[in-house]
Amino acid sequence: MNPNRRRFLTTSSLALAAATVDLSKLFAQAGRPAPQTPQTAFIPLRGTVGVFTGQGGTIGYHISKEGVVVVDAQMPVTAKICLEGIKERDGGRMIDILVNTHHHGDHTGGNPVFKSSVKKILAHANVPELQRAAAARQAASRPNDPAPEIVVADATFTSTWREDVGGEWMALKYYGAAHTSGDAVVTFEKANVVHMGDLVFNRMHPYIDRPAGASIANWIKVLEHTVADHQNSTTYIFGHGSAKFGVTGARADLLYMRDYLTALLGFVRGEINAGKPKDVIVKITDPLTGFPDHGPLIERVLTPAYEEVTA
Repeated sequence: MNPNRRRFLTTSSLALAAATVDLSKLFAQAGRPAPQTPQTAFIPLRGTVGVFTGQGGTIGYHISKEGVVVVDAQMPVTAKICLEGIKERDGGRMIDILVNTHHHGDHTGGNPVFKSSVKKILAHANVPELQRAAAARQAASRPNDPAPEIVVADATFTSTWREDVGGEWMALKYYGAAHTSGDAVVTFEKANVVHMGDLVFNRMHPYIDRPAGASIANWIKVLEHTVADHQNSTTYIFGHGSAKFGVTGARADLLYMRDYLTALLGFVRGEINAGKPKDVIVKITDPLTGFPDHGPLIERVLTPAYEEVTA
């Protein structure tokens, strides 16, 4: 096991892709209790690129004397810790770009914290509206709770975006609907590091956001296209990962995620063909054959898989 992976096992805090889901359930899935105080860590990967782990989706960063990029913003508490650490490392300069890989609250909840310290927030063109819609649904479901501040991207792209930021060529690409309908793959070309956002839940059951346009079938293709577009030696950053496997990896981890999604659709299709009704299928808890590290199947993945197969 490499040193970075070993450190992740003790420092990474996991969070679900959607802010409306109980964090404790995700920690229970990973086999450990949710921490009362989030543990955080800055971990270098390659060249000027590293990761910050805390509460929410894994943050990636590029820091050089000429430019700074942060990918995803986690939740407000750990966003503040991350921003303070970035300022210590970059000498207090403005962050050139904050990227939101998609709209979920554990990746954008920290946007208000970063807002005054970034020149622009960048995301796929679908993300701002998806973010507003999710906030509206949350407000409707919790009318007595104070509404959180929502900060959306002020710069967007539709298919590809590429720019030199402080000596590091940074490229964003949208491959189509997958985890949501606004997932960006972020490549730091010089460092040969790719941030996948929540396109990879490393050895964990993913969150499949059908109301936001998710497509499991296309998600499979997105992972294949991403692998084809990058080198065998590329290091990948994942939005979430189990305690055992961590939040960084290689092309084999993307292909493993692809195989898991393929097996999930195949399993649900087989249960439907066997004549089982939806209310029985979504309650199945046997582990998915060939994927024991994910643990028992859960309704959170079976329901969207059933809906997609029967759509």
